[in-house]
Amino acid sequence: MADTIRYEITGKEGDIEYRHYPGLVLATVDSPGNDTGFNLLFAYISGSNKTRNTIPMTSPVITSRTIPMTAPVISDAASMSFVMPAEKPREEIPDPLDNRVRITTLPEREIAVIRFRGYASQQDVDETVSRLQGGLKNAGIAAVAQPFLMRYNPPWTPGFLRRNEVGVEIIR
Repeated sequence: MADTIRYEITGKEGDIEYRHYPGLVLATVDSPGNDTGFNLLFAYISGSNKTRNTIPMTSPVITSRTIPMTAPVISDAASMSFVMPAEKPREEIPDPLDNRVRITTLPEREIAVIRFRGYASQQDVDETVSRLQGGLKNAGIAAVAQPFLMRYNPPWTPGFLRRNEVGVEIIR
């Protein structure tokens, strides 16, 4: 079982949960397809890095998707990211051997999320994004980035047991 990112719940309104996340280190791959970066990232944490060491898996796997938005944000790129272990600062994360994998850091931030179960089909994600955006609009809370998908379970987990979330960075 993978470790999970720790966060602090700072509020709740209906289906929306507000969370404060610490700074994170991510291994990220840009890819035109839904999951094409998974193999590259898995190879990276399995030892395809400059130290040849394995890196423990941390959930969730974070995916940006091309998500219909009400404008002006438009994106045709998708990315997938693995979260690096929380106890390791960037300096202790080995550089990848494959230049398609990049290591980035995110500062601490406030995120609004809605959780859902299942296989995270595009329809499920789109519906959840719409609910999240509508709920934030009704609450007068501004999103400051594009929504993203967080998947917490390995691929062999049955759909009814899967935990997924759509999140977006906010300012409250």
